Amino acid sequence: MIEKLNDEERAVALAGLPEWGGVAEPDGISRSFSFGNFVEAFGFMTKVALLAEKADHHPEWSNVYGRVEIMLTTHDAGGLSQRDIDLATAINALAA
Repeated sequence: MIEKLNDEERAVALAGLPEWGGVAEPDGISRSFSFGNFVEAFGFMTKVALLAEKADHHPEWSNVYGRVEIMLTTHDAGGLSQRDIDLATAINALAA
């Protein structure tokens, strides 16, 4: 079973992901990404989708033109888990 991060684990994990902010409901993290146009944003979403499918861990997200909003939480754990941190780290690498 996947465990929800405790407060200390959460603080340490988020210190390594300064672009991501906490979300209260549901308990998770989110980040906004900006691109020059819709094609760039959609291309990024496609790459994230492939990562997410491989990890069997899927984001909640939205896209408006050149902006992509991503929220990560682990519903089975009832909140933020290491799976979210790992996917956020991989997403950051794509965006770099």
